[in-house]
Amino acid sequence: MTVTVFTKYRCPQCEATKRQLTKQGIDFDVVDLAENPSTLEQLQQAGFRQAPVVITPDASWSGYRPDLIKQLAAQEIAAPRTAHSAASLSVPA
Repeated sequence: MTVTVFTKYRCPQCEATKRQLTKQGIDFDVVDLAENPSTLEQLQQAGFRQAPVVITPDASWSGYRPDLIKQLAAQEIAAPRTAHSAASLSVPA
């Protein structure tokens, strides 16, 4: 499973998200938005208004969402490292 966390400098929610992903044993890539202004613009155009932005194969969200991280970890346990998992996260609007 590919998980990407888009972060910004001195962001407590970004740090909390990375800590929780690590605690849950979820591998993730980090993209620093200060070093990628075009990515920041794309995320803003997609409607994201706060950091971090977390993108998974089945869902995306912004802000520190320990509930969704735990769902992601449960999904990973249920279908570890499969490319064709039918499971998806429920992301409230």
